[in-house]
Amino acid sequence: MRYGKLLGPISVWSNWFSWTPVLAIGTGLAAGYILNLLFDADAAINTWQITLVNLDFIKEDLSLRINSTFILGFILVLTVFSIQHRGILRAARAQMIVAIVALFPLLLIGLTPLISGDLPKDHFTPFVPLAYDADGNAIPGSWNMAGWTIFAGGLFIAGWSTYAFETAVCYTREFKNPAHDTVRAIGYAGVLCLVVFSLVPIAFQGFLGLDGMLEPGIYNGDGVGAVMARMVGGGAVIGNVIVVMLILALLLVVMSAMAGSSRTLYQGSVDGWLPRYLSRVNHNGAPVAAMWTDLCFNMLLLMMSDYVFLLALANVNYMVFIFLNLQSGWMHRLDSPNANRPFRCPNWLLATGAVLGFVNLAFLGMGANIWGAGTLTVGLLVAAAIIPVFCYRHYIQDKGEFPEQMYRDMMLAHGEAGDVIEKRCGILPYLTLGAAFFVVFIFHAIAVY
Repeated sequence: MRYGKLLGPISVWSNWFSWTPVLAIGTGLAAGYILNLLFDADAAINTWQITLVNLDFIKEDLSLRINSTFILGFILVLTVFSIQHRGILRAARAQMIVAIVALFPLLLIGLTPLISGDLPKDHFTPFVPLAYDADGNAIPGSWNMAGWTIFAGGLFIAGWSTYAFETAVCYTREFKNPAHDTVRAIGYAGVLCLVVFSLVPIAFQGFLGLDGMLEPGIYNGDGVGAVMARMVGGGAVIGNVIVVMLILALLLVVMSAMAGSSRTLYQGSVDGWLPRYLSRVNHNGAPVAAMWTDLCFNMLLLMMSDYVFLLALANVNYMVFIFLNLQSGWMHRLDSPNANRPFRCPNWLLATGAVLGFVNLAFLGMGANIWGAGTLTVGLLVAAAIIPVFCYRHYIQDKGEFPEQMYRDMMLAHGEAGDVIEKRCGILPYLTLGAAFFVVFIFHAIAVY
C-alpha cells in the first residue's frame, strides 16, 4: 500500500476469487457423489440439463446450465451457510467433528497401497510427460518443450490445492493468543499438507497406474470413492461408506472456504478497498453481507459445465495473490526492520519466498493455458476487474482517504518510534513488478501447446 494503492485491492480480490470457487466446486462434487450413490449413471435425474448461456467464446464446450448437480449443490451451500451464520467458533467446532469422522479414515485408506507395498514399478514408468496421438488418446511423451509445458501445467494446477494451507491465517482474529497460535496453526497445517500431497498421489499412482489415473472418474473426481474401496478390498457397502466420508470431507472444505473467503471480503471492506456493504455483521459476529455475496456468486459458478476450467481460472488469481504477498515480505522488512514481530522470518526464508514467487509466475505463464486457451487472459482480466470497484469506493465514496483503522493496521501513519514510516525500498517494488510481467510473457511465449 505504500508503493501503489491498487496493489492492496488486487491482492485481496485475487485471494477472494481464488478461494470462493471452492464453494461451487466442493458442493458440485459432493452433489455428484450423492447422485451417483442414489441413482444409476444413465438415470433421467443424472442426464437432464437446461443450458442457459453458451460460453464457447471463453472455452470450447463451456456453458452455464441447470441440472440436478446444480440444484443439490445449491441445497448443500445453503446448509453450510446456515452453519456459518451462527459464528466462526461454532462452525470451527463442527469442522473439527467432521474432520475426525471423515478426514482421518480417508487419509488411512488413501495410504493403504504404501502400507501394503502394492506399488508395481511399471506404474511409475516411463517417467515422462503425457502426449496425445492423432485420435486424442494419452500416450507417453518426451522431455521436449511440449513436455515441459505439460509439466508446468501440472505444477500450476497443483499449486491451487497444495499452497492453500495458508488459509489458516483467516482465523487469526479468533485465536486466544494470535501471536503464538498463528505460527503454530499455519506451521502444522503446512506439515500436514506436505505429507498428504506427497504420499497420497504416490499411493494412487502406484495403485492405478497411468491408465487408471486417466479414467474420467478420476479426472472429474466422482470415481475416487470406488477406487478407495478397491484399495481396501471392500465391496459396495464399503464403497458407499467411503463416498459418505468423501461428501463430509468436501463439505469440510466448503465450510473452510466460506469462512475464509467471506472474511476476506469483510476485511477488504473494513479497510476501504471493497464496497461498504460487505462490512456488515450479524449479532454472532458473522460477516453476513459478505457471506450472502459469496453465496450468490457461487450459484453462478455452480452452473458452469467445467469445474476444472473454473479451478484453473481461480488459480491464475491465486498465483497473482501469492506473488504479491511473497514480495511484500521483504518490502516490509526493509521498511520496518525493527518492528516488534511475534514471528521474525529469517532473511534467507524471505529471499527464498521472493524467488519462488517468480517460479510460480513461470508456471502461470507456461502452464495456465493447458487448461483452456483463454485461461491466462481471462484470469488476468478477472484480477484487474477490481480496479474500477476500488476507484469508486476510494475516490468517490471515501474522497481519496482510507479508514483510520487501515492506516493503523498497515502502519502507514506511524512507524516504530511514532514517526511516519520511511519508504526504504526505492524503485525495487516497481522493478519487481516489471520483472513479473516479463517472466509471465517469456514463459508464455516459449510454451508449446
